[in-house]
Amino acid sequence: MIRSASPAHPARNAPDRPDGRAYVVRGDLELAVKVALATGRPLLLRGDPGSGKSSFAAHVARERRWAYHEHVVTSRTQAPDLLWSFDHVLRLADAQAQRLKPIDTYVEPGVLWKAFAPRSARAHTLRARAHHAWTEPLRGAEALDAVELRTQSVVLIDEIDKADPELPNGLLVPLGSRRFTLSQTGKKIEPEDQTQALVVITTNEQRELPEAFLRRCLVVKLEHPQPDELVKVARAHVGADRFTADDEVLARQLADAVQEPRKKADRRAHRKPSTAEFLDAFHACRELGIRVDESEPRWRALHRMALLKQDDVP
Repeated sequence: MIRSASPAHPARNAPDRPDGRAYVVRGDLELAVKVALATGRPLLLRGDPGSGKSSFAAHVARERRWAYHEHVVTSRTQAPDLLWSFDHVLRLADAQAQRLKPIDTYVEPGVLWKAFAPRSARAHTLRARAHHAWTEPLRGAEALDAVELRTQSVVLIDEIDKADPELPNGLLVPLGSRRFTLSQTGKKIEPEDQTQALVVITTNEQRELPEAFLRRCLVVKLEHPQPDELVKVARAHVGADRFTADDEVLARQLADAVQEPRKKADRRAHRKPSTAEFLDAFHACRELGIRVDESEPRWRALHRMALLKQDDVP
């Protein structure tokens, strides 16, 4: 049966589910969170793209009802970007307009500042907003006075392997001591009492991380889920109340269907179909009424485009 798309199908509208609502925890992840909080060490998640590394942080924040902050690393990211940013463009515009403000008002707290010293970050942003009230409000500051201040938080530093190797080394001291100094003003940011922060860092292992950085992290590798686990993932994304017997059959067929490409990938050192790609195939089959059957042309096409990601397969 073909199902029409509607807002009642959140997985269709937001396929990557960044809120962590539908996350299925596997392996040692729950213990890893407890150990990370007990030791104060960052939790480094390794694994292939699509294995659920990034969405785990949002899941933990949602389950614990903690604040959530994320920074997606790029090749241009530097270590200070995770601590604070400085708005050079706004300061230049103010200088040209002859309306310069105190230099600290051009500083914006980064994700680690917000996690390690949330009261300081909030107070700083409110002061900066007051100075800039008659120009452009700083990003994210508009509703700060109406938002509950939460002293427990989860920070996601996503895809750290994309950055220059100096970035992990530049985070050793801030992650270890949870204190740093703003280079523009010399202000020291100290960790605040009664705060808890879980720092989750992900890597696709496209580049080796420095040994000194790895020594200071707890490391968990996320393996690809087994068939039964994939069925649980599908159920979580659809919702237990809407997951029918037909959906169960479809999920199991697709879970079995990804095993052969994964075995071939192991033998040929190719990439494996990920959990995210399994879900793409599941939602496509479910919505479009595609049967998992080699005699079905649409299935063969979907298998190539959603799971194998290649035009022809020997």
